[in-house]
Amino acid sequence: MAVKPLEDRVLVKPIEAESITASGIYLPESAKEKPVQGKVVATGPGKLLDNGQRATMSIKKGNTVVYGKYAGTEVEIKGDKHLIMRESELLGVLDS
Repeated sequence: MAVKPLEDRVLVKPIEAESITASGIYLPESAKEKPVQGKVVATGPGKLLDNGQRATMSIKKGNTVVYGKYAGTEVEIKGDKHLIMRESELLGVLDS
């Protein structure tokens, strides 16, 4: 099953936080914070403007993005957790 986001929405696969600290201490699930970074899996065609044309998306599939802790809607696709959010909910793109 492939998911194609609509309008200016983006499908993001969260990057899970490390379960071991730099000093080697294992963190339990309850101590982990929600991820705030993820990989863009798919993007919509862009927002439909008043003149009938589509705005170009500023991000592409494969970009690593930063978003707010509670941004987007969580969905499960093929057993993996993903987020669908508007492009405007993204805070930034990480350079590789």
